[in-house]
Formats: sequence, structure tokens, C-alpha cells
Amino acid sequence: MVLAITAEVDRLLASRTRDIRLTGEIYRLFRARVWSQTKIIRAWMVWVALLDVLTLALNMVMLPRATALSMLLPGAIIPPVAVAVVLIWRKPRAPWLQGASLIAGMFLILLSVALVGASAGGEFYERQLNVMLFVAITAIIIFGIPLAWTMTIAALALGLYLMLQLQNPAIAHGSAVAGTLFFASGIFATVAARRIMTILAQKTFLFELRDRRRVAQLAKANDRLVLLARTDPLTGISNRRWMTETLDRLWDGGRKCHGGAAMLMCDIDDKKLNDHLGHAQGDRCLVEVARMIQENVRRGRDQVARYGGEEFLVLLPGVDEEEAVAVAERIRQSVEAAAFPNPASRMSPSVTLSIGVAVQTTDEAISPEQLQSHADAALYLAKQSGRNRVLLHGSASFGRKHVQPAR
Repeated sequence: MVLAITAEVDRLLASRTRDIRLTGEIYRLFRARVWSQTKIIRAWMVWVALLDVLTLALNMVMLPRATALSMLLPGAIIPPVAVAVVLIWRKPRAPWLQGASLIAGMFLILLSVALVGASAGGEFYERQLNVMLFVAITAIIIFGIPLAWTMTIAALALGLYLMLQLQNPAIAHGSAVAGTLFFASGIFATVAARRIMTILAQKTFLFELRDRRRVAQLAKANDRLVLLARTDPLTGISNRRWMTETLDRLWDGGRKCHGGAAMLMCDIDDKKLNDHLGHAQGDRCLVEVARMIQENVRRGRDQVARYGGEEFLVLLPGVDEEEAVAVAERIRQSVEAAAFPNPASRMSPSVTLSIGVAVQTTDEAISPEQLQSHADAALYLAKQSGRNRVLLHGSASFGRKHVQPAR
């Protein structure tokens, strides 16, 4: 559906402006877009009804009683008709119902204005017919409705004018026809102007649809670029840049992460996977290690990033030392149990991890750089003390000389 609308919008904008015709879903969207403008039609109806009531009241005061009474009955048609149209147009309805109600309402309003003059006779006859045409022209200009509806209203106004002028005893039939033709030229020029306004409104709407699509495409492309900028292309996890932004956000430029946090620096022991296994196998091993790290942290809360060649940084907000060490040990055991071959290792035939852990408690003031430095220091000692192990910065064994366990 979206592709079809996009293609139709491009086709219409590529055509001549005068050939624009909205159909189907685009026309439905246009009607929904301009529906708020129909309040102009409702306001016009209310204005006509109020003006009619005011005119009838003034006639009763200023005109002879007989003349005023003759105008009263035909003039009384307008208020209920206008109210009926307003009620129908208060909310969106089927196009046929809206069109039928508006055309019928306009016909009765124009007929009422004309009959007021025909009933009073004399000078009022010609004057009211001119008023009727003025009412029709204002409606044509103001109403942003389909061309067929506009043409129908124009034809009804001219038809009423011609019919009543032919019955006007004060002028000859030739004059009635000539007058109708004169007013017809003006009315149809108004219809043409209204049509141009409608086409321009539709073209503007098409531009809006196209621009909205392009903005959405641009936003989507920007999102992809942001994702690419924050994602490690090999493992699919976050990269160092994204982790740095995350740390800045959690620490909020201060010296403390509210709620505390832990960092795990994870590094593959005896690196040189690519040299001994080939790049394809070495890359596959890195991808699997990244996946295992992610599987052992809390989804949606903890952050994992590839921080270097075979190095991964894990951020665990809101955990204490015991929880952080437990997570690190699960990660280490998972990688060891996977038994990925590592021919370069001097201590194990399979891939293993050494992990340094650093924790900031809720009452400590320490920057993310310092916390990372502590995790790096713990990782270094884990390497020095035999690899394939977890070491907590600041623990009782931290800083002691370690002997690599016999294998």
C-alpha cells in the first residue's frame, strides 16, 4: 500500500498541474487532511441563517406590513435548512451524503432568497435575484469541495435565475436570457478559479506526502548511520564509542554513578587466533565469545561492547562485588565450556577468558575512567596470575604474586 501511494504521488507530481486528479487512498488522505477546513462551510451556513433572520426582522420594522409578511414565509426556509446542513457536516460522513446534503441545502437557500423577491414583487424581484447570485458566488469561492459539487451549485443558481427572470413581468425574455448569460460568465469564471485553488491545494498536499516520505527515509537512514557508528561490524554488539557515550550518560558528567556500577574487562588469553586458525575461524570465535558474554548479562540493562581486538568491556549498573564476580565467572565458564580450539595457547587447547572486575559502590565517588582503569589493572593481574580466571580489584588477593596453576 505504501509503495503504491508513493508511486502514485510521484506520477501525479510528474504530470501537469491541471491534470492532477486524486483518487483512492490518496483522495481519502486528502479529505482527512482538509476536513478541519469544513468548519468554514458550517460557519457560512450559520452566517447565512443569522443574516436571514436579521433581514426578516428589519423588513418587519421598515417595510409595509403586507410586503414584509409576503417575505416571511419563503425567508423562513433558510434557518432550518442551514441548521440541518451544519448538523450533517459536524463529523465526517460518506461523501455521497455530504454532497447530497450540501447541494440540497444550497438549492433550498438559493430558492428561498429568490422566492423572497418573487413574493414581494416590484423592486425586490430583481434585487433578490442578484442577492441569490451573490450568495451562490460566495459559496463557490469559500467552499473547498469537489468540482462536480461546485458545478452543480453554479448550475442551480443560474437555472433559478433564468427561470424566475423569464417570469419577471418587468423585463422581456431576451433581457432575461442576456442577463443570465452575463452572470453565467462571471459564475463560471469563479468556478474555474475555485478549481485552480483546489488543484493547488491538492498539489501542495502531494508535496507534503512526498516530503514526509523523504523525511522518514532520511530519518531512517540517519538511524542506520547512528547504529553503524555505534555497532561493531564483526560481532554486532556495541563498539567503544557507544560504550563511552553510555558511561558519560550514566555518570552524567559527574564523579559518581547513582546506584553503583561494575565493569568487567574481558580479554581472550593467548591471542593470535587469526594467525593459527585463519581469519574466518578467528572471526567466528570472536562472534561466539561476544554472544556468550551477552547471554550471561541482563538483557536491556547491562551493556556489552567490543573494546579492542579481542577485548570486551561489560558494564553492570546497580550490582555489588559479589554479583559482579558471579556474572564474570559465568562468562568465563561459558567460554571455557564452549571449547573453541586455540592452538596458540600455552595453557589450554581451547579459548579462555581472563576477566578483571572493578566495582563502584553507591557511596563512592569515582569517574568511569578510574573505574575502567581499576578493571584494567585487575585484568592485568589475572593474566599475570595464570589466565583463565576472574580477579576483583581491591580483593584480598589483589596485588599479590600468583603462580599459574599446574595443568
